[in-house]
Amino acid sequence: MPSVLHEIGQVIVKEFSDLHDASQWTELLIRLLVAIALSGAIGYERESRQSAAGLRTHMLVGLGAAMFVLMPLQSGMTIVDMSRVLQGLIAGIGFLGAGAIIKIDKDRAIHGLTTAASLWLTAAVGVAAGMGREATAVTSAILALIILSFMRRFKDHADSDET
Repeated sequence: MPSVLHEIGQVIVKEFSDLHDASQWTELLIRLLVAIALSGAIGYERESRQSAAGLRTHMLVGLGAAMFVLMPLQSGMTIVDMSRVLQGLIAGIGFLGAGAIIKIDKDRAIHGLTTAASLWLTAAVGVAAGMGREATAVTSAILALIILSFMRRFKDHADSDET
């Protein structure tokens, strides 16, 4: 029995050997946490506006996007192959965003475009964080929050002027 447990232990160690030292684990953790935190900030703004996709959805999109670029980077994938990963990711997020868009027939109004765009941007923030471009991810997320928060005030003000 001890030899079986020893063998299981060796397999577990082997399976987790893709990160060899503390610096690699730290790098992985920082990239994933940055993706989650920034995506969460964008998602919180959307949730505070009662949009269909809120905090959890945005956090999962950002984390997933970071994972989709981290795995190829860690495996030594070429830049050409990485571009294929990004193409697939962008297309997939497009389908997810399409699900957030609702057309209301009575008013002929379309709702959810901003949320769909924020999901798309959240994926880009996750990609930036996953690729180790944390400054780009932070800057993009801050600009997104400015657009989502402050530009809404201008729109609300313009709408009140029309009535």
